[in-house]
Amino acid sequence: MPTTSASDTGNEPLFLQAGASKTAVACITSSPPIALPGSSLPRHSSDYRGTESRYSLPMVIGAWLGCYLVANILGGIIAGATSAPSGEEPIWILAASALALWTPFVVMLVLLSRKLGSGNFWSDYSVRFRPIDALGIPLGIASQIFLVSAVYWPLRKIFPATFDAADVEERASDLYDRAQGWWLVVLVLIVVVGAPIVEELVYRGFIQGTLRGTMNHSIALVVAAVWFTLIHFVPVEYPGLFAIALVLGLSYHFSRRIGLPIVTHMAFNATGLLLVALK
Repeated sequence: MPTTSASDTGNEPLFLQAGASKTAVACITSSPPIALPGSSLPRHSSDYRGTESRYSLPMVIGAWLGCYLVANILGGIIAGATSAPSGEEPIWILAASALALWTPFVVMLVLLSRKLGSGNFWSDYSVRFRPIDALGIPLGIASQIFLVSAVYWPLRKIFPATFDAADVEERASDLYDRAQGWWLVVLVLIVVVGAPIVEELVYRGFIQGTLRGTMNHSIALVVAAVWFTLIHFVPVEYPGLFAIALVLGLSYHFSRRIGLPIVTHMAFNATGLLLVALK
């Protein structure tokens, strides 16, 4: 999602929503995982394999490209429903575009789980939550306030024109300014709820999980983080996006579940949205 910058405070909020228009290590405890409806819990933690060894790398790339193509076609159709200039579309267009982006990926994950996975969606993509995942709240807040600021501070000193605060924050501020009344609730649902869930399913549960079975786990983490960063297509936001992507990847790497990354992602986006609102 878009990046914003509060030049007076040094905060650089980022909203993570992969593919939108222009747009911590977890402690492992002995507390039992919480199963979501329709799921069955493995008998031992070693059974939490996720997508490792289930899907091949070419399959991951092909499936992602196919979904991305379909999502862009749907997004183009939706964008044609308004005559507003790019970057000034109403919030309902943003909401419809988000659904168009997410739907092909969710459908793809369900089909792969049924056809090539275990058939248990929650297990295949490591969708589990534990009480310890609440640590994602301070982790997400700290990443938004301190990590992103730390990343951009030296870049702004060295490349002041490239990483100007106004450029970094422009799209996030525009999104917030376009949300009025109840549409602000829709924006919150997209940024704080929908985007974190879908993106962690795709980029941590599916992509990073699969890459862990085909390469060194550390390399898999970095590759997934780079992938996640690049598909936002906004170079000025890449440093901050890559930094938080590493945090989310580490959360998944150490917990072997996407519960912690989802909570961290939600807290990160919520903090960014709040910082924009307080400007």
